[in-house]
Amino acid sequence: MAMIRITDSISLDEREMEENFVRSTGPGGQNVNKLSTAVQLRFDVRRSPALLPAVRARLERLAGRRLTTEGVLIIIAQRHRTQERNREEAREKLVDLIRRAAEPPKPRHKTKPTLGSKRRRLETKTRRSRIKRLRGARPTED
Repeated sequence: MAMIRITDSISLDEREMEENFVRSTGPGGQNVNKLSTAVQLRFDVRRSPALLPAVRARLERLAGRRLTTEGVLIIIAQRHRTQERNREEAREKLVDLIRRAAEPPKPRHKTKPTLGSKRRRLETKTRRSRIKRLRGARPTED
């Protein structure tokens, strides 16, 4: 049972990943038509025992459209000409995604608007109101 180390606290069992080899798209001549070199890596985010709930939630957000409704992350790698290089690339993408999800977000600190920004905002409002006031109907002289 091989484990893939992601961070000090997260390690994935290789059995949690499912790899399928499919035909690549794009240029490549006969190689594309004959060989299934592209890798489709599937990883069940919601059922993985290696992920903490917070990491799982961030990973689901980061995955975006690559996540199915069942919570399975699908990563496709087809840049290289060999299955082995594409397999490595797909695993690297998965590890990178999980590493980014494992990083807790920086807490936001409240800040107050600077005096300059307040002045600029008020000057803009004054300028805008002057423009609008000038657009108004002018009294006609008989």
